[in-house]
Amino acid sequence: MPLEPAQAPVRRAVTPLDHRVEAATGHDIDTLWTYRDRGVLDEPHAHLVDRHRELAKAQTGVVFYLKLLNRLSSGEFEVDAALFTRIARTMDQLEQATAARDAAAQAVVVALEPIETAPTHGERTLSTDDQATLLAIAGGAKLHEHLLTGRMSVTAASGFRIPHAKLQRLEGAGLVVRDTGHPVHAGQPVTLTDVGRAALLAARRAPTTQRPKTTAPTGAWPSAPAPRRWAPT
Repeated sequence: MPLEPAQAPVRRAVTPLDHRVEAATGHDIDTLWTYRDRGVLDEPHAHLVDRHRELAKAQTGVVFYLKLLNRLSSGEFEVDAALFTRIARTMDQLEQATAARDAAAQAVVVALEPIETAPTHGERTLSTDDQATLLAIAGGAKLHEHLLTGRMSVTAASGFRIPHAKLQRLEGAGLVVRDTGHPVHAGQPVTLTDVGRAALLAARRAPTTQRPKTTAPTGAWPSAPAPRRWAPT
């Protein structure tokens, strides 16, 4: 009897720690995963995302066996010894998947702790232009020197061009670094430093809380009504 569920498009599993990860980082999960792939994250955040991906994969296993168990007990199949055997096997698989999910969740909690307890003061403020420049560099960039004119400029993999003066400013701020092991005429790779990644992540962090609405204290006089405009009749 065919018991395996039909193949469906793979989607990221929602985990019980998604909200906590988003609150600690200020980014939604999909954005964090994208930043990880682009090399934007600093080491602590990259480690967190790696652990979260493992958790999401483990959660997918739990959901799979739960759905399979639900199907086996739905009355769709004849109740016989083969069904009992398959239910018992699925229960064992669900138990193993749950243990793996719990271990992955604990790893995420451990990775979250230094981020949640890190001080938030003193974060570098980036302009919108600098944010766009650092994002372009995160996707891959090289410093080139024109053989004829001697002019130097940075070209990102996306086609984004960065003036040499801006590169020097970002280098001076410790946000980017050049690989001087390559000759300039052949192209020197430019990458973000850990400071640059942290600054970019902080600059692009969306507020996770809203400012509470102010309400009048209990027993306070009501605010004066707005003056009515006089209109001729």
